[in-house]
Amino acid sequence: MSDTSWTLHVPAAPHLSAGTAMNALAPLLHDWLPRQRWFAGKGHRITGFSLRSGTELLPVGGTGRTPGLLHLLVEVEQAAAAPHSGDRPPPRHSDCYQLLLGLTGVLAPHLAHARIGRPESGPLEGLTVYEAMHDPRLAGLLLERLRAPGSLGGLRFRRSAGSAVPAGLTPRLSTAEQSNTSIVYGDSCILKLFRRISPGRNPDLELTLALARQGCSRVPAPAAWFETVHPRGDRGEPTTLGVLQHYLPGALDGWDWGLAAVDTVLGEGRDRSGDEAFTAESFLLGRATAEVHSALARALPGAVLHRPQLEALAAGMAERLDAAAAAVPALVHHRAGLRTAFADLADLGRRGRAVTAQRIHGDLHLGQTLRTEDGWKLIDFEGEPARPLSERRMPQPAVRDVAAMLRSFDYAARWSEMTAERPPDPGACARAARWAEVNRAAFCAGYAEAGDHDPRDEHVLMRAFETDKAVYEVLYEARNRPSWLPIPLAACARLAAARR
Repeated sequence: MSDTSWTLHVPAAPHLSAGTAMNALAPLLHDWLPRQRWFAGKGHRITGFSLRSGTELLPVGGTGRTPGLLHLLVEVEQAAAAPHSGDRPPPRHSDCYQLLLGLTGVLAPHLAHARIGRPESGPLEGLTVYEAMHDPRLAGLLLERLRAPGSLGGLRFRRSAGSAVPAGLTPRLSTAEQSNTSIVYGDSCILKLFRRISPGRNPDLELTLALARQGCSRVPAPAAWFETVHPRGDRGEPTTLGVLQHYLPGALDGWDWGLAAVDTVLGEGRDRSGDEAFTAESFLLGRATAEVHSALARALPGAVLHRPQLEALAAGMAERLDAAAAAVPALVHHRAGLRTAFADLADLGRRGRAVTAQRIHGDLHLGQTLRTEDGWKLIDFEGEPARPLSERRMPQPAVRDVAAMLRSFDYAARWSEMTAERPPDPGACARAARWAEVNRAAFCAGYAEAGDHDPRDEHVLMRAFETDKAVYEVLYEARNRPSWLPIPLAACARLAAARR
């Protein structure tokens, strides 16, 4: 390789029979990791790897056709984007990633797309390394481990009391774009593998277990999970690596539902945005969200935010705005107007207002909901993966979830209008905006009916959280989907002018 500016550190790895295998894997990972959808360090140069733990889930054999399966936690060190000067080295940061690697002497043709590479030396020379979860044999093995609670190396497999996990289910890898990896087993279970690993229990396990104890039917209960003690964790707290939940076959994804609804409005060529069939579903989704919030408030401790906490919350939002504006010049024009939303939030505390906080979903949008025969379900309680785990586990005002869902209605409307494959229609933009408006209102009305307050009464909180979410979307789209950037930028223009 021409780039030799990165290094490899291999500490003792007692659970991996050949820790030195990382020396051979490092060049392959250096090229492969940045291309993965779930890799958070895109655009930053990889400068080093550290093997945090390694476990052979299936022994790595010779050069035969029987694959081996390695579970690795790898610390990836990268050069930060911050400028530096003088003789000092550039600042660096690191993230830990969970990798499941298959190794085989002969890679089957149907797995060619999963190939990572062939080590040129070391104990893995002669083997092909590939993404293991594309291999039904290895994905099936992981399910069998979850069916039988116990420990293997540094991993612990656990199962909820009374849960049944069928054997012999056929796995299929989800193709949805996401920051993790999901495998569906038959029509019974779905396993989410967390890729970017932080010490501690992941909220997607913590909150769904708490909701199951409350008997909340709006969230699929976890059936099993696996974990480890992260080397950098505090007091040996278990770190969640994956969660197996019951699958809901036939459920309609909320994002797909929203797009279909908007497409109907646009295709009609007239304003049907108030159609009762659509707004009724938004109303029911609002009710479901309020029910989940109520169950979480009963299940887990909350907090009350006074002036210091509200000022700190507003300051964090303002910092994220400045960082996003520095990265996306198109946002600079709206920055002054957007900052007023955060200034108003800080002013709440100065005027003696206290705000109740509780555990929430943390990344709620239409794509995190499912419409089933039993009504709306909420899924994926991990929170925004880009935020620190400690922050995602903190109590937050419940209106943060509401504001995020309102942004999602706006997203669906504008995305459908922007990508519609039909002749130009001057009225399409107005009809899409009207659809978003009436469904946002219906969602809030449903929430108010099932909850203890109407979120529309919280003008300052709602605007601050919706603005913060839109700023997050601007940075995300600029980095990952530039063609979508006009959607959050339009929202920022609207929010910048919306001071009450």
